[in-house]
Amino acid sequence: MATRCPEVAQFDAQRFDNQAEGHSALIAALKPLEVALVVMEATGGYETELACALQAAGLPVAVVNPRQARDFAKSMGRLAKTDAADARMLAEFAAVLLRRDDLARFLCPLADPQQQWLAALVTRRRQLLAMLLAERQRLQITPKALHPSIEAIIAAIQAQLDDIEGQMVGHVREHFAELDRLLQSASGIGPVASATLIAELPELGRLNRREIAALVGVAPMANDSGASRGRRRIQGGRFDVRRVLYMAALTASRRNPVIKAFYERLIAAGKCPKVALVACMRKLLTVLNAMVRTNKPWDNALHDA
Repeated sequence: MATRCPEVAQFDAQRFDNQAEGHSALIAALKPLEVALVVMEATGGYETELACALQAAGLPVAVVNPRQARDFAKSMGRLAKTDAADARMLAEFAAVLLRRDDLARFLCPLADPQQQWLAALVTRRRQLLAMLLAERQRLQITPKALHPSIEAIIAAIQAQLDDIEGQMVGHVREHFAELDRLLQSASGIGPVASATLIAELPELGRLNRREIAALVGVAPMANDSGASRGRRRIQGGRFDVRRVLYMAALTASRRNPVIKAFYERLIAAGKCPKVALVACMRKLLTVLNAMVRTNKPWDNALHDA
């Protein structure tokens, strides 16, 4: 989980409760070790409070994708999976990250309470949408006599969804009004997309265009070997951000003059619609990143390239 630079310290696995007392105990244990980096796996939000507590104590934290951590373990020949083995593997992974020139892109920005609450609202909205979709699908295959039961649940979920969206928009307006105004100046970015980017992509404006594209997962990855040139694909990254960005790019390809012209040029050049749309996602993200970094709203004249 943690390492001293440049080598992994003598490792001794310990357990700590994922509560405030356990967080304090872990921090007390790490402080004397001169820890250079703490690495933990993303676990659907269970890691958030610990990451914030460690950051508040002055410890740099990197939250990595579990698949990324597991792939690292396999590359090291570590096929067994136990808590102790995983902790040792993460410590070794931390030692590798410390040697990278781009270490900064792995470090988590310190989230303030307002951003944490916004992230919780965005997550809850996503959960409600999934439940709403499931109930609507059940409605299609359920006998009509049971439709009132499903329709009642749908109405209840919709009411909760409206309430959560209202809270989300109000919270953004109260705490992130300037950033929200900046993002929504781009045609294609609406309230939901803006809230999602603010909550789940705090690195926006802090990384360069290649780093932000790779972080979200819209950078095409090479698949070459010798003389063979494989098809480039996007992979990894932050799926929930990418999903929102897809819908934003889809709207922008029809309404945003810059993105629309870019999309049409790619189609005219023979690109298939899906490839062209992914390229639009990357361009839109790159422009948004530059807008946040420079604190300048969308300008068709500047971004028409």
